[in-house]
Amino acid sequence: MLSFSPGIRCRFVVALPLVLLVTLSFAVFATADGASQDDGPELPACNNPFKLVKVKIWIDGVEGDDLSGLTASFGASLPEEANKSSKLPAVFSNPLNGCSSSSSKISGSVALSIRGDCDFVTKAKVAESGGAAALLVINDNEELYKMVCSENDTSLNISIPVVMIPKSAGDAINKSMEEKRVEFLLYAPTRPIVDLSVIFLWAMAVGTIVIASFWQEFGTSENPDEHYNELFKESPNTGTGNDDEKEILDISVKGAVVFVITASTFLVLLYFFMSAWFGWLLIVLFCIGGVQGMHNCIMTPITRKCRNCSQKTLNLPLFGEVSVVSFVVALCCLIFAVVWAVERQSSYSWVGQDILGICLMITVLQLARLPNIKVATVLLCCAFVYDIFWVFLSPLIFHESVMIAVARGDNSGGESIPMLLRVPRAFDPWGGYDMIGFGDILFPGLLVAFAFRYDKANKNCIANGYFLWLIIGYGFGLLFTYLGLYLMDGHGQPALLYLVPCTLGVMPRVTINHDKSHWRSLNEAGLEFSAIQIAI
Repeated sequence: MLSFSPGIRCRFVVALPLVLLVTLSFAVFATADGASQDDGPELPACNNPFKLVKVKIWIDGVEGDDLSGLTASFGASLPEEANKSSKLPAVFSNPLNGCSSSSSKISGSVALSIRGDCDFVTKAKVAESGGAAALLVINDNEELYKMVCSENDTSLNISIPVVMIPKSAGDAINKSMEEKRVEFLLYAPTRPIVDLSVIFLWAMAVGTIVIASFWQEFGTSENPDEHYNELFKESPNTGTGNDDEKEILDISVKGAVVFVITASTFLVLLYFFMSAWFGWLLIVLFCIGGVQGMHNCIMTPITRKCRNCSQKTLNLPLFGEVSVVSFVVALCCLIFAVVWAVERQSSYSWVGQDILGICLMITVLQLARLPNIKVATVLLCCAFVYDIFWVFLSPLIFHESVMIAVARGDNSGGESIPMLLRVPRAFDPWGGYDMIGFGDILFPGLLVAFAFRYDKANKNCIANGYFLWLIIGYGFGLLFTYLGLYLMDGHGQPALLYLVPCTLGVMPRVTINHDKSHWRSLNEAGLEFSAIQIAI
């Protein structure tokens, strides 16, 4: 189990639930904003590439929110720029399924029909014969289905674009068209392969781990941690050292396994019982942890540079005696968190969420520490399996990816979990965010921070130590994750699938390069590196 030093048990009453909660955000790097898998063959006569479509809408001449759609594997192509397309009136087919000639006038307009009762090619042929300039098919759910040809369609000559839109978009259009005139403009802008948000998110993730590792240099302690003088030998805390060194949480092997099992339990509970009030509970817990983390990140350098700042104190109910500076900083942090919670739906709220999240992770990486490489191997290998299972294998049991469903907030009224860093896509025509869960930073970060403390205790230079190589490995792991995301057409990826081998896998290989005497001492400590390589 997780063990606490005696002096900080009260402090971790708040911190421990947050450490558990961040494990829920392991792997959701980006939610799927493309289409589902192919549900039919792509015949030679209808092999158009599937492209995302932007549908601009006007209601009585007033421009509304843009809609998104997906082209069919047949039909005419759409222009890539809005100024090369035309604004057309929208008309519902009658019958609504679009399987037979429409009694409503659809000539020169964008015909709308619902999915079902006949194949997509038949709907397109009926709309084209009626003179429609384009066809929008409203799906019966929120996923964008890939419209393909049937096996009997060996030759097609459909000259109008055919696009599918989600059910919610169709409901909104139907409501608007009851008494108002609705017009559409369809185009398919090219999506950039790499957005600046990806680079920014990569820098934030790597930077958070580097800053958290070096953060002890800004603390009050200036002595190396003797607890990490031996890389693999378990050394009990003797109780010596300053107060800062006592305020740590050493994770044991049993605690690492229980940690991941608890995270799995929480994830399943969120999947089945996630609601608006549960989302608010996560937001409150995130704010509490963020305030504590921000307070710690601000006060640590202040107390180091100005040791007399804490002499002026106040007596507060419940909190007892606190310094004036600490109280003012805590109040400012609390106001910051409350403003973020109120404005969390705004376009700029990601800045506040990332600041709170980074401060929280820096604090967690200072309080939770790995005592040896054995615990690191168990923890990261368990997280590795956890990540893959809940992203890739959970659909076999739950019929959808549990991890991605929770991250999108499918059952929470649109409230996504806040335990992740997110950056808006700058050049993506569809907008959205690139995201990385706290778990994808914290778990490799625990290993990197451990390597930094070991290098410092053994006075290893940065080129010959473990820290630099683990940071390089983590950076490459993130790059591989983005590559996997691109190759999988934007479907959510378990980042630890790439991060664990690129960080934990570096440890035995770096150690092999040490001199023979150091290798002999490591063997005497009882570690088999071949066993680690097999476990990875």
